[in-house]
Amino acid sequence: MTDGKMRRHIAAAAACLLVLIAVQILYLVKISVWDGASLAAHPLNMRSALMEEDIRRGRILDHTGRVLAGSDAAGNRSYPYGAVLAPVTGYRTDRHGATGIEQTEGTPLSGVTNDVAGMGPLRTLLRADAGYDVRLTVDAELSQTAYRALGEHRGAVVVMDAETGALLAMVSTPSFDPSVTERSWDTLSSRADSPLVNRAAQGLYPPGSTFKTLVADAALATGVTTTDEIFDCTGELAIGRDYVLHEPHGEVHGRLRLADALRESCNITFATLAMRMGDKGLSDAFDRFGIGAELNAPEVSMAAAHVPALHGLSDGEIAQLGFGQGQLLVTPLQMALVADAFANGGRIMQPYLVDAVLTTGGIALETSSPKVWRTATTPERAGIIDGDMAGVVASGTGTAADVAGVRVTGKTGTAENATGTDHAWFIGSAERGGRKIVLSVLVEEGGFGGRAAAGIARQIIRTYFEG
Repeated sequence: MTDGKMRRHIAAAAACLLVLIAVQILYLVKISVWDGASLAAHPLNMRSALMEEDIRRGRILDHTGRVLAGSDAAGNRSYPYGAVLAPVTGYRTDRHGATGIEQTEGTPLSGVTNDVAGMGPLRTLLRADAGYDVRLTVDAELSQTAYRALGEHRGAVVVMDAETGALLAMVSTPSFDPSVTERSWDTLSSRADSPLVNRAAQGLYPPGSTFKTLVADAALATGVTTTDEIFDCTGELAIGRDYVLHEPHGEVHGRLRLADALRESCNITFATLAMRMGDKGLSDAFDRFGIGAELNAPEVSMAAAHVPALHGLSDGEIAQLGFGQGQLLVTPLQMALVADAFANGGRIMQPYLVDAVLTTGGIALETSSPKVWRTATTPERAGIIDGDMAGVVASGTGTAADVAGVRVTGKTGTAENATGTDHAWFIGSAERGGRKIVLSVLVEEGGFGGRAAAGIARQIIRTYFEG
């Protein structure tokens, strides 16, 4: 072999080695920088836990500074509000990883800011001696009110600042004490009532008549009705050849406009509107309101709504969707976002839980800013539905949510449950003195929404505005 040919072979081999080294370097950069934050926050990442053994994990605080989670000198984690805030704080265990804020904010809680979270081994050199504090948007006292109001019922409550999306309460019952999750895992994970499930963001239920708010907006948007059209509810509606839809309990609402139909919760009217719109009109409305969409909020994991394939549904199935039945399933958080569209001039804010990451001295290292998630409707249509929802509370099915001196809007729902008693719903808003909240209440097997769920909403509204 000539010297020239030998040099070419050596050069080719060296080039291959350099390419392999470059690929390795790029891969290390990728997992350290681009994937670093997600890998560090993964609930089963035990490497992060080992790195934290010599530091005290930071505190989780509510928006006023109340301690929701903290560590003693030995590193043991405690949760002063226990089961009340468990769906928010989550838990952190050696065997089963972490959930909630303990998972999503694990990096700053362990003493690393997002600026250095993805730098692999360098984070060991740059991390603090103690974890940073994470201040949340939630209000511990408001959460306690919601938890006590749910009582022995299975259910969920979501309360959100209408204009910012800050979550003020996210409560789920039954719940659990995060401090005993490790040793009680076998019992908690096998219970039939699923205390480890955050029903507020992960529980899926038929929305019942609360969904009529969205259908009313869609009907106005598509022009299949107006606010002045007169409907005639005889208590039944023939659909096709062999299906007759009946109002619950044999009710007959008579002649009524759209606002009256919302106030009286007339199924016949909204079934009629859904069939007029068909799958196209409903599909467009679902897209505008984000029904079935991913939330993409890092610290708020919401299960996507289950939306049936609308194309090809029968008229009867379309009619059922008009009043929130059929195959449609949503979370309580999703319905709080629907309520936000009407309370906030058509905009749905992205819900968030983390207000700021703080040093032990209280200096903010990172802060959150409100973001619009969807522009679901126009300010004009939002104002119409908002006014109609005020009528529901003033003189309709939602009077149990009324609070003197507070403008309360709402919509009740009684959702059929194939395995037991109907679920009770209430969604709406409350405003006084420039402060406005939206809320969603779900009581599993609670029966009529105007009693069970609206009554809980009233307690929450009174606590928020009256203390």
